Amino acid sequence: MRKIRIVLFHSFLFVLFTILTQIGGIVWLICIPLLNYIKKYVLHKIQRWIAYLLGPLLIYLIVTFSLIPLLASLWGRVPLPINHGSLRPLTLMTVLLNRHYVRKELRNVVLETSEQMTAKFPGTVVHYLDAGFPFIHGFPLLPHLSHNDGEKLDLAFFYTDVLTKQPVNDSPSPIGYGICEEPTSNEENTAAYCTSKGYRQYSLLQRVMPQGNKKNYLFDSRRTKAIILLLVQNRRIGKLFIEPHLKKRMNLMKYDKIRFHGCQAVRHDDHIHIQLP
Repeated sequence: MRKIRIVLFHSFLFVLFTILTQIGGIVWLICIPLLNYIKKYVLHKIQRWIAYLLGPLLIYLIVTFSLIPLLASLWGRVPLPINHGSLRPLTLMTVLLNRHYVRKELRNVVLETSEQMTAKFPGTVVHYLDAGFPFIHGFPLLPHLSHNDGEKLDLAFFYTDVLTKQPVNDSPSPIGYGICEEPTSNEENTAAYCTSKGYRQYSLLQRVMPQGNKKNYLFDSRRTKAIILLLVQNRRIGKLFIEPHLKKRMNLMKYDKIRFHGCQAVRHDDHIHIQLP
């Protein structure tokens, strides 16, 4: 019975870590002999638990930053930069969870666009959100429906400080999702429409994300529109998703590349989704 519980425990962690990071399950299996060694030879209880935590974590970090970028190239994917002057992850967790891999063509587009934004708006940093995992076409990047081929990427909106009215590079949401630029009473409310049609997941992130920080930021339509224009005018970008009320508000109605993503997805008035043709 004890052996069955151990197998179930390791199986659960394998599935969980694979869903979260794609490679975490494999790393966990590699670490099982290490855990058995620690259990056998580290006698002090506190030291043993520290070793249990730090040993697998250290191996995971070594694999993530040294081995995975090399292997990902076999699937035609490359990591987005971590500390580039004009392009960075909004949160380091995106990198630690291996959610920052794209096709080289998409990386080039975003790098060029970020440098154009910095040239036009000095000091501006473009922050990316979820992209894709490093391996296997079709492997899901939950909770996204389509980030499974290295050809899709989410970018954070731009904001200004509510007190100084100056542009900032932070986001009201720590993960870039869930704090939305809502439609006014005179604008199309796609979120309300989709929810009324039974798509309860459409505003789920907004319901679970704390909204207290929203009052400190204003949506920067000037910079957000500027980056959208740079992207849709790039022939290598096939589609761009934002909410319909923002497309109309920013006077972008003539651009066919800017699409509505559908009620089966989640709302896109908190980030920009781009993808290759």
